Amino acid sequence: MRRRLTAGAVATATSLAALLVGLPTAPASAATALEYTVVADDGISTADAIAAITAAGGTVLSSNTAVGTYKVTSSVADFKARAARSDALIGASASKAIGYAPTASPAVEKPVTEALRGRGPHGVTTPDPLDDKLWGLKMVKADKARAIEKGERGVTVGVLDTGLDASNPDLAPNFSTRLSRNFAPDLVDIDGACEVEGCVDPVGTDDGGHGTHVAGTIAAAANGSGVSGVAPSVTLVELKGGQDSGFFFLDPVVNALTYAGDAGLDVVNMSFYVDPWLYNCKANPADAPEAQAEQQAIITGMKRALNYAHSHGVTLVGALGNQHDNLNDPQQDASSPDYGSAPYDRTIDNQSCFSLPAEGPHVIGVSAVGPSKSKSQYSNYGTEQIGVAAPGGFTRDFFGTPQYNSAANNILSTYPLKVLQASGAVDAAGNPVSPTVFKDCTPSGECGYYTYLAGTSMASPHAAGVAALIVSRYGHHDWWRGGLTMNPDLVEAQLYRTAEKTACPEPRLRSYTTEGYTTEFDAYCAGPKAFNGFYGHGIVDAYKAVGGR
Repeated sequence: MRRRLTAGAVATATSLAALLVGLPTAPASAATALEYTVVADDGISTADAIAAITAAGGTVLSSNTAVGTYKVTSSVADFKARAARSDALIGASASKAIGYAPTASPAVEKPVTEALRGRGPHGVTTPDPLDDKLWGLKMVKADKARAIEKGERGVTVGVLDTGLDASNPDLAPNFSTRLSRNFAPDLVDIDGACEVEGCVDPVGTDDGGHGTHVAGTIAAAANGSGVSGVAPSVTLVELKGGQDSGFFFLDPVVNALTYAGDAGLDVVNMSFYVDPWLYNCKANPADAPEAQAEQQAIITGMKRALNYAHSHGVTLVGALGNQHDNLNDPQQDASSPDYGSAPYDRTIDNQSCFSLPAEGPHVIGVSAVGPSKSKSQYSNYGTEQIGVAAPGGFTRDFFGTPQYNSAANNILSTYPLKVLQASGAVDAAGNPVSPTVFKDCTPSGECGYYTYLAGTSMASPHAAGVAALIVSRYGHHDWWRGGLTMNPDLVEAQLYRTAEKTACPEPRLRSYTTEGYTTEFDAYCAGPKAFNGFYGHGIVDAYKAVGGR
């Protein structure tokens, strides 16, 4: 994930992933109009919800009636508390900064219930110039899968992220401008000055970089340039739900999910968690009443949106997160809220606290592994939430060998030129000055840029790409969608059935102290080879998923 995304980029050899750290500033004035996402209670009509919001001191700017959420502005200092007290509303979540502004600092790091109908082989493609660096592509056997299935243009994959740089020659051939949408206008207090009038970046751009990296792993074109993705012939759809700074707020995310359902998208990748709470708790005793109501609103809004997308045919894939937590038994959360006010220590109750979307309904949770297939030290795990494992990168993999502590142990993918230049990794003339950044140009002179990142954010798109291949191979034509479609439950079942079963390490307590990490990173792998807390149903296998043997 992003900075500390549920699917965020964790350790990167190029120090390009920005970890956003909240730094205190002066509190917002009570007269300042702030934006909120308000969630109505079950069974409340739109009219009654608007009346309740108005009574609490808010003005409704827009609404998503499919999930009962409302974008609201208010200058009332205690609006969140008023909304929490309303019988018609669950709560309000702030979506503009209140007293805190982040600054960027560089980071270092089911059985199938209907017959599967296959189509004929698509032929074999030659590797793209940088494919020899894509150990993840080989681990999931996406290179072999192309002899059977490269992906159908009518299969659409939504990248719910910070944007997508469609100028990259590896992404341009597969990018749908028509279907793409921006749901997250720039917020100047955290994203900086707006690049365009109205603060709504045009689709096909990415000022954060995270979404572009994710998109390349899913579906960079196999076109003789740069790298190729897991499903190199499917269609990419930008669903900008994250701020340039890496924050993902409730209103843009739920709007993107319901749009994905309405637009008939087949797969949506989610490499993030919804801010400002790493864990949303229903009634944590450390939280004030309005904070409890805010988290209850996020839980309800996200569950409604995920259920809506799934019921409209969307396969949902999400990163498990980079907090090296056992999601069966999370302990402390000292990072929340990461926005709006100062974070404080909270003891997490597994039964009533949720990291979203990873712990939401119908989400295929993906853990991260390194090139040796070891669970990456940062990756969350646990039998309750995991679905599968996939390559996410592990810089310090292969301890004791020449491959140890190498950038090449992470995931190489597409990245925006302007973000690389802003970080100093590429000079003003467009030439990489970092050994871990690559440039590759087409014969016509269009150049793409590529860099290494690591995180469960990088693992999730490998699984999303395999899901897109499954739909391409076994889906049926749908005139309304204008392409192929497949029941997401069947996609999930095929993904699980064909994953490479991977046993827990022995001893089962995996220590990372040899690699230089504290005992805080130690992780115990529970469960048999068929399903366990590190690998779930196994490491995704594109070749077997599309019928290979």
